[in-house]
Amino acid sequence: MLHMNRSLYLVAYDVCNPRRLYKVCRYLKCYRVGGQKSVFELWITPAELRTIRADLDKLMDAQEDRLHVLSLDPRMKPRCYGKASTFTAQYFCIT
Repeated sequence: MLHMNRSLYLVAYDVCNPRRLYKVCRYLKCYRVGGQKSVFELWITPAELRTIRADLDKLMDAQEDRLHVLSLDPRMKPRCYGKASTFTAQYFCIT
């Protein structure tokens, strides 16, 4: 039951500087299970969340950039529209 301590988060960012934007996007793509452009779904542990927050604090400029990390309620049924789909795998490997 390794997945039990994982939670789904929605991460949205707005980075002003193109160089920082590239670094933040590239960093978050390592953790994402879904999303597009500057909004990603992350299925992560509390320890991974702490690491991500600390790393993004270093990559972003608090005076110019914005970051929202929202915990998604696991009791809510996902409602997807159009081509959208939600993450459903219980186990996965990021390579």
